[in-house]
Amino acid sequence: MTTLQEPAIATTARQPFNAATVAVIIGLVAAFAVPAIADDYWLSSIIIPTVVMGLAGIGLNLLMGYAGLVSLGSAAFMSIGAFSAYNLLLRAPFLPLPLVLILAGLLAAAAGLIFGLPSLRIKGFYLGASTLGAQFFFEWLFTNFSWFSNESQSLTISAPRLQILGYDLQSATGRYYLVIATTALLIALAFAIVKSRVGREWMAIRDMDTAASVIGIRVARRKLLAFGISSFFLGITGALWAFAYLGTSDAHTFNLDKSFQILFIVIIGGVATIYGNFLGAAFIVLTPILLDRLSLVFDLSFLADQGALANIQRIIFGTIIIVLLIKEPDGLTSLIRRGVGALRGPGKAIG
Repeated sequence: MTTLQEPAIATTARQPFNAATVAVIIGLVAAFAVPAIADDYWLSSIIIPTVVMGLAGIGLNLLMGYAGLVSLGSAAFMSIGAFSAYNLLLRAPFLPLPLVLILAGLLAAAAGLIFGLPSLRIKGFYLGASTLGAQFFFEWLFTNFSWFSNESQSLTISAPRLQILGYDLQSATGRYYLVIATTALLIALAFAIVKSRVGREWMAIRDMDTAASVIGIRVARRKLLAFGISSFFLGITGALWAFAYLGTSDAHTFNLDKSFQILFIVIIGGVATIYGNFLGAAFIVLTPILLDRLSLVFDLSFLADQGALANIQRIIFGTIIIVLLIKEPDGLTSLIRRGVGALRGPGKAIG
């Protein structure tokens, strides 16, 4: 019996890497090589916002896709992360940047736990509506109390000098590396959570919380944990959005429109997926740019004075989203998965 088992063990030992691991390694190498071929415009205006918004999508997807809970106030927790990071860097300059990002995420997580309390009693649409309270409350808080913006009359926060171990991150390349390194670590954390007992219990609660409670899962604790972890991701994302992308922002930067953008990223990319959020983010970021280029090609600039061009872009953008959701309700990830399965041949589709 031992003799039969030994070849299997030896075979496993000879294959320490699977296809997914190789793909991740190639992806990381390619990501860190991007500045060698991309100019500052691509880094600052396209790649950085796409990656950061994809990370925001992961934060919401952990809550909505894996735990089955709805939130319409994601941008509120981004604002907490942004304002917390700003004040920590301003009032405690001795703190290293990585620690500041973690602390900002933890402060956002604490707020997420508080505003996640309604999930213990309500669910679905009513829970989504209750999370709007966080959206409106924090936008009001950061708008009306100038202490959070260092008593600035404009109530804006500008990025302090970004550096790690003396290395200056002010350039487009430096900010890109900051975003990529942070994103890579948070993606690894997201996968670890999803594949852990916590992730499995989230999915059990998502499928049927009553049955999950019967088999011994502490549903209330896991729901609050989902809000906390989701808000932790969003808090760090908010700091990156304010400082690595915009350079300056205020409370209105993280308004309800931003929350809906994150929701669309999850829906378009695919619910209960990690990498699909970056497909959704690319769609959200690149579609307006493409529409703007098309408006120049077809000479629609004469509408810009009345603001009609912007409205037309919104209509087209919304129509594209509606058509995509009707034709592919499981998101772009499912579409790509089926396409790869079709190329592999019958019976080899990816699950």
